[in-house]
Amino acid sequence: MEMQTQQEQSTSLAAERIGRLILAMEQVIKGKRQQIELVITTMLAKGHILMEDNPGTGKTVLARTLAHCVSGYGADGSVIFKRVQFTPDLLPMDLIGSHLFDEKNADFVFKKGPLFCNILLADEINRASPKVQSALLECMAEGQITVGDTTTRLEDFFFTIATQNPVEMEGTYPLPAAQLDRFFMKIYFGYVDEATEADIYRNYLQIGNNLHQIEQVLSMEDVLALQKEADGVFIHEEIIQAVNHIVRDTRQHPDITLGASTRAGIAFIRCLKAFALVKGRSFVIEDDVQAIAKAVLDHRLVYRNREAKQKAFDQLLMKEMQRLSKLKIYG
Repeated sequence: MEMQTQQEQSTSLAAERIGRLILAMEQVIKGKRQQIELVITTMLAKGHILMEDNPGTGKTVLARTLAHCVSGYGADGSVIFKRVQFTPDLLPMDLIGSHLFDEKNADFVFKKGPLFCNILLADEINRASPKVQSALLECMAEGQITVGDTTTRLEDFFFTIATQNPVEMEGTYPLPAAQLDRFFMKIYFGYVDEATEADIYRNYLQIGNNLHQIEQVLSMEDVLALQKEADGVFIHEEIIQAVNHIVRDTRQHPDITLGASTRAGIAFIRCLKAFALVKGRSFVIEDDVQAIAKAVLDHRLVYRNREAKQKAFDQLLMKEMQRLSKLKIYG
């Protein structure tokens, strides 16, 4: 009983912190509660997120807002949030850093690039060449950067928010499959509803001021504590089996030529735990699976054609959700 009480208190404290973060972000990001929750879910799952939509929908503003609310600090007390505008002429060294000659000491010193941070905004990532995009792979997957013979660990909290324009737009490069697999989630930002858009037009000056005046609501210690709390969220064995079935079914579906990997399944489990915490629970429920399955898995799959993409994943997800609903896991 005492252990249960401690768990409830811990979950309640986590929910209060997450609630403060969501409310702060909604001062700037209007009508996008679902997208905000998924971004926070990915952050607490220790993953990275890719946001796709047309220019001007608010992707970059969301990333900047999160960075204002959750900021890391260097040894000199400076805020560690880096934004990189990806362009066709960007080079890998522009991300990683390079060795510069120090005339005073007559030696080369390494000047760190923007990847050495807590929160990285990779803006319009698919406008850079695949070679530059691949420079992100090591830091996203392993939390480290290797330059020559030296490997440097990144901060314990490292979160990449990447934005991209639809691949049909001119001047974009499709992200390599290996890099897409490093993103725990891919979400589509979308336009707000008519009423919300009208409200934005009326109050755009105030909303802009909110972004510049927004204060930090979570420290790095808070974020790390929330990530640890998410790791401890309970997930029922039947839900683990559901994840296993969905992942394996993507490899056997006739309309899917490349299915999800085991790494995708692990990311799914971690995101389910984090999503439950964002929703104020210490356990995962069946509805969580349906809520985030597409955001976690869809971008990792290769479909036979456009028509298959619209229905194949929904078919296999529905099949597993029907099985789960019959089990009545929690009564």
